[in-house]
Amino acid sequence: MVDAKTYNISELAQEFNVSTRTIRYYEELGILNPQRSVSGQRVYVKKDRVRLCLIFRGKKFGFSLAGIKEMIGLFDIDPSGKMQLEKTMEYGKQKLKEIDERIEELLALRNEIQFLYDNFHKTIQQKVGKE
Repeated sequence: MVDAKTYNISELAQEFNVSTRTIRYYEELGILNPQRSVSGQRVYVKKDRVRLCLIFRGKKFGFSLAGIKEMIGLFDIDPSGKMQLEKTMEYGKQKLKEIDERIEELLALRNEIQFLYDNFHKTIQQKVGKE
């Protein structure tokens, strides 16, 4: 049985807690391609809803919209999903590298602040002891 549920732009905007303008922007970028009713209104199907889920997941993980578009679009080229998974893994590997680098930067920053804090605390203790 085919899921014939359709959505209008307001329903999807409310479900994903975004503006209708955001959804139209994804359409302008070519990530979404909704059908149109006879009156010209956008009609979204399950595939569009899934694409929105993927867009928001990709954004959560810090992927660019261009990268998200590329990953999602690969499913249209290769419905087996293999190409999409390979590209997603490639982007994911790069994102992990970026995260690891950021963690190292944050740890270095934390250590520097901790060093200064400890020195300031020691200086205060010495000044209090002299009074």
